[in-house]
Amino acid sequence: MKIAVLDDNPSDLHTLCTTLDTICSEYMPRPMIRAFTDDKKFLAHMSSARADIVFLDIYLGERTGIRTAQILRSFNTNCAIIFVTTSREHAVEAFDVTAAHYLIKPVNPNQLLLSIKKNLHKNDIITTATTESYQQEFGRIGMQINDSFTADDWAEVYKKLVYWEIELEENQAPMQEMLIMQKREANSAFGKFIRKNYMGWMADPASRPLMSPDLFKTKVFPLLDAGEKVFFILIDNFRFDQWRVVRSLLSDRFTVDEEMYYSILPTATQYARNAIFSGLMPAQIAQMFPDLWVDEESEEGKNTNEEPLIQTQIDRFRKRYDFSYHKVYESQYGERILNGLNDLLRNQLNVVVINFIDMLSHARTESKMIRELAQSAAAYRSLTRSWFQHSVMLELLNRLADEGCRVILTTDHGTIQVDDPIKITGDRNTNTNLRYKTGRHMTCDSKYIFEINDPARAGLPSPHLSTRYVFATNAYFFAYPNNYNYYVPYYRGTFQHGGISMEEMMVPFITLQPK
Repeated sequence: MKIAVLDDNPSDLHTLCTTLDTICSEYMPRPMIRAFTDDKKFLAHMSSARADIVFLDIYLGERTGIRTAQILRSFNTNCAIIFVTTSREHAVEAFDVTAAHYLIKPVNPNQLLLSIKKNLHKNDIITTATTESYQQEFGRIGMQINDSFTADDWAEVYKKLVYWEIELEENQAPMQEMLIMQKREANSAFGKFIRKNYMGWMADPASRPLMSPDLFKTKVFPLLDAGEKVFFILIDNFRFDQWRVVRSLLSDRFTVDEEMYYSILPTATQYARNAIFSGLMPAQIAQMFPDLWVDEESEEGKNTNEEPLIQTQIDRFRKRYDFSYHKVYESQYGERILNGLNDLLRNQLNVVVINFIDMLSHARTESKMIRELAQSAAAYRSLTRSWFQHSVMLELLNRLADEGCRVILTTDHGTIQVDDPIKITGDRNTNTNLRYKTGRHMTCDSKYIFEINDPARAGLPSPHLSTRYVFATNAYFFAYPNNYNYYVPYYRGTFQHGGISMEEMMVPFITLQPK
């Protein structure tokens, strides 16, 4: 059991924590107790950590305990809140934040014990109910996987799996292994669906779901033509489950319209993001704007021409929008956007690219410390939420809400935690990505891949006549036979992108309208 206690009176805080430790150690396993005298430090801790029970004082200086509880409830709806205070006058307000108890100082130890036991029992009931609900839903999701024949069908499957992944995690229900198994089953079937339909989507764009090159034409330009000012914010590598855990941070300020779209293949920044900004498939970019496309074999940066690509799309549709483009690598770049926001609001369109999550993904591969912090998808989500809440990002969105500005929040692709290696051989010009390969002389087991022998039909550049693309499906990743025994353990469990999975291809497209 984990308990957090907030009281700005050090003496009262010490007394309460000592009493809690005594009664809990006597009657049940000793709890983990975290004590705080500062509400800001308390909220920062709770944004990334779990507590079963929270004890709050009412009078905290700048902010009341009621207001602190309201902020806590905006991102944590599960913990039990127990107010411990000297006054009875806020008891009615406590109901608004679904407080479990309202205790008056000095608190009788038996009252504390009773309130703790009640809420532990409640948590057990919730966990049991969640487990039983997923067990019932398991069969229905399995049938839905088998009956999914369209892109919309698969979007619904993925939404349900994400819902249960987060629900089981929050309630500590012992069903995560079953869910992981079901996700793998779903991804295996999803890979077959993509192999069957992807080339048809490329041949007939009218038949395909919303994809990377379609976003500006179908979603952004109509808003601008209607006279709205739009901030288009693209968070690199932003998965749908990560969106779901930050959604509550925005719901007070914005009306949220939640959609998904499909990233093109490869699900890599060089291809997917350039397709978004140009409104073209990569092969079309290479043909029409050869000076703006950088081939795999080039050592030049692959995403240095995003602003001119946006301009080409605006020009191609004969629009006359004023726009700005900014890429945020560090907080200082975000601060510059905030400081210059008044000037930016004069533009019809402002495009902002945020690279933090992609940088986190790559850092997790290279850094042992980051790997420990983000061992699983759940930890990855938690880090994402913590960053989102405490970054310039949230401040920017709140400012835009104040200004009444329409915001589009999206990404270029997602990522998947890889587990299973596929041996592959290739020449020295074969690219290094773990989820897709492009080259001329590649051999690997075809059972686990999607192979494109005619890149032009898939809208992909072909530097050589014999260029091929192969994409890993499910949680597979490519590994060379050389140094195989070192290479595989090093990359197993890392988050990668470029291939075919629900997590990589079905990504959030969120429209935020200020309330």
